[in-house]
Amino acid sequence: MKIWPFHSPHPEPRRGQNALWRSLVSPLAIFIAGVAALLLVAATPVHAERIKDIARFSGVRSNALTGYGIVVGLSGTGDDNLEYTVQSLKSAAARLGVQLPPGVNPGLKNAAAVMLTAELPAFAKPGQRLDVTVSALGKAKSLRGGTLLLAPMQGADGEVYALAQGNLAVGGFGAEGKDGSKIVVGTPSSGRVPGGASVERAIASPFAENARMTLDLSDGDFSAATSVAAAINTALGPGTASAEDATTIAITAPPDLARRMALAARIENLDVQLSPPVARVIVNARTGTVVIGGEVRILPAAIAHGNLTVRITESQQASQPGALSGGRTTVTQQSSVEASEAPARMSLFQPGARLGDIVNAVNALGAAPGDLVAILEALKAAGALRAELVVI
Repeated sequence: MKIWPFHSPHPEPRRGQNALWRSLVSPLAIFIAGVAALLLVAATPVHAERIKDIARFSGVRSNALTGYGIVVGLSGTGDDNLEYTVQSLKSAAARLGVQLPPGVNPGLKNAAAVMLTAELPAFAKPGQRLDVTVSALGKAKSLRGGTLLLAPMQGADGEVYALAQGNLAVGGFGAEGKDGSKIVVGTPSSGRVPGGASVERAIASPFAENARMTLDLSDGDFSAATSVAAAINTALGPGTASAEDATTIAITAPPDLARRMALAARIENLDVQLSPPVARVIVNARTGTVVIGGEVRILPAAIAHGNLTVRITESQQASQPGALSGGRTTVTQQSSVEASEAPARMSLFQPGARLGDIVNAVNALGAAPGDLVAILEALKAAGALRAELVVI
């Protein structure tokens, strides 16, 4: 059997061609590697914010509804002879054809006057259901087990937009003894009626009436408004959107409502690259809570933190006279004053320190949240804190 030699389609270059081969292969390999790197970078997902998460269309908002009503069916935990509750019960009974004799007031321990609140969402139509929050207005101890009678709910213009009625769901409870002792868990004087209100009137929305659509940012920022307008123009064509100020972006919209809705849905799902937010430190002086943004910077600074503790104790000591001295036994006060100071440690911030460096330095000092507030205020006063310090 004869074996024929294998011939490669790309024969190995001869010795004289090695230098030329390497000179051609090396730039080609570098070019291919560069293209592959660019493709890899392009394929890497980039974090972006959806427009619907940072803005909303003007006119698309909820509206507050309020009302006054009566809750009945309580087990002796209602109001105690409040005049307006008596009048409300008489009016409710009169609407049902029951006329109470003059001078006769109904027992109120099983009824309570309440205030009703609800949110009417945008584009709500008659027949839709809303959740209602019910809160006691008078001296009712608990609304558990109560039923809300039919009550109108009004908007800010005084018009009735919903009717509320239903059984209450109360999370808390309370118990009271005859000797005045009591225990309360949660807030039994308020509850909710899930789906307890029925929408009776729709609110006209300017979304379909204006010649153009307006997009309002949740937080006003010039760079964010410019970026949102640029993202819309890139997706829908130049001149579609323009930033009017730090909050408002005007969008050219078609007059047809169906096309306008489709345009709004597309705009909401566009991704936009935003610049980092304003460097800000939020301090809650009451609770000691401190929130430091990721863009906060610290200039070169050194911090020393120490605690001075002064302790004063009082004790009584009996002074006993001798047996034949004729004196009396007296009680004297003994005071002891001690002062101690924790060893102070100093931490040095290098130029451009970020959030992690600040947290590590504060932890190394052993500072509590209350001490951290004082440290941040001192850094701000010294001009070393490159951030807005907000105390709430």
